Amino acid sequence: METMHFGFRFDNSYARLPKSLFTIVNPAQVREPAIVIFNDNLAKGLGLDTSALKTNLGAAILVGNVIPKESSPLAQAYAGHQFGHFTILGDGRAILLGEQLTPSGKRYDLQFKGSGRTPYSRGGDGKATLGPMLREYLISEAMHGLNIPTTRSLSVCTTGEMVLREEKLPGAVLTRVAKSHLRVGTFQYAATLQTTDELKLLADYAIERHYPNALQEEHKYLGLLREVIRSQAVLVAKWMLVGFIHGVMNTDNVTISGETIDYGPCAFMDIFDPATVFSSIDRQGRYAYANQPMIANWNLARFADSLLPLLDPVEEIAVKLAEDELKQFSNVYDQHYLDGMRRKLGLIGANPEDTSLIRDLLHLMYEHQADYTNTFLALTFARYNQSKLTQSENFESWLQRWKERLSKNPSGPDAVQKIMKTNNPAVIPRNHRVEEALRQAVQNGDLKPLRKLLDVLKDPFAHSGQQREYAKPPDPSATPYRTFCGT
Repeated sequence: METMHFGFRFDNSYARLPKSLFTIVNPAQVREPAIVIFNDNLAKGLGLDTSALKTNLGAAILVGNVIPKESSPLAQAYAGHQFGHFTILGDGRAILLGEQLTPSGKRYDLQFKGSGRTPYSRGGDGKATLGPMLREYLISEAMHGLNIPTTRSLSVCTTGEMVLREEKLPGAVLTRVAKSHLRVGTFQYAATLQTTDELKLLADYAIERHYPNALQEEHKYLGLLREVIRSQAVLVAKWMLVGFIHGVMNTDNVTISGETIDYGPCAFMDIFDPATVFSSIDRQGRYAYANQPMIANWNLARFADSLLPLLDPVEEIAVKLAEDELKQFSNVYDQHYLDGMRRKLGLIGANPEDTSLIRDLLHLMYEHQADYTNTFLALTFARYNQSKLTQSENFESWLQRWKERLSKNPSGPDAVQKIMKTNNPAVIPRNHRVEEALRQAVQNGDLKPLRKLLDVLKDPFAHSGQQREYAKPPDPSATPYRTFCGT
């Protein structure tokens, strides 16, 4: 079919890689496609025709019933360490429609989730249900608003079919947008099952697509490793600063581009507790909030393992090169986390006491079961009478230390508050608000709560009156909040 009417400009570079890395497959046909939600701003940035895509024919394209002429649908092969255990995986319910070139020349993957079985489905039906797809749309847009690198969602469409999980649920297809879907697991797959030449082609492709500066280095594959380590260290620091818990940090969910991917069992922390786990399947707390930096480093070590044949023909030398690069993860992460915390507290410049000031505040928050996001808001706006924490004697002592540190800033109170307002979100996707919006959308077909929440989260640093209501933490509950993968 003619694609220019919809604004598609596909150039499918991944399809030119060795055929062992993917399988050509078309999405399953669905009965009655209908758009539930569509991301106009994202579509415009991609150079797509929003009016054309929001028609019946557009809906047929967005579920895979109609394939644009220049696209090249395929399912990607990859492997992964899932909760520490290595396994061969692949796109079991996802199909890469193609790579869109934007008017500014940038390249983005357009991928369907919930588009039917592939050779990698491993007994699954390859389908998705409406609730988890709306959840990914909502959380990914919230992350974008928080200025955290993330895949995004172009649309969610229902299929007119029911999908059997614990119960029958409405089927849906999400169109995900990403800089690419290259993962640590993609390299693990190539290193485990393919030749060194094919691994080299994949690495060259990743460098060209994401880190072309590595071509200027004496050792481009070492440069690739260095760049991926840095991008992941910065990403996880950003997660930690807003209390985000990914929930399933398997190596197949670690992107080479440094974007957050896979919004299954993720959630945002309310009460500060480093041991917080939301995922129903993470029974040992492997991916708890405080473990995320350590797990990221472990995942990157698996990436380094896969690159060893390219780093040096002598294994001992290759291992030493990789280990030296991996040591930099903690340095990059610590610096970005510390600098981010300084901004959250309005601290300008660096002072030796900053680390203990931050550590002691977090300890007080844990001790008094304080809300993570709202504690920083209280400091931003000097609201010191709203929680057990801010009314405690220990907090009074800490507050004096903080004010003394602020007095060493070169700028006055107005500049401090401006820094804090732009680094402490007024609102996050509170878990109870997310569940409320999804419940209304799925059970009652009412999208108003979801759209309202999306609007509130669009600019979390606006500090508007509308956001104040959504900043309230949930009522205390005897049952801890749990999230599920949605597969």
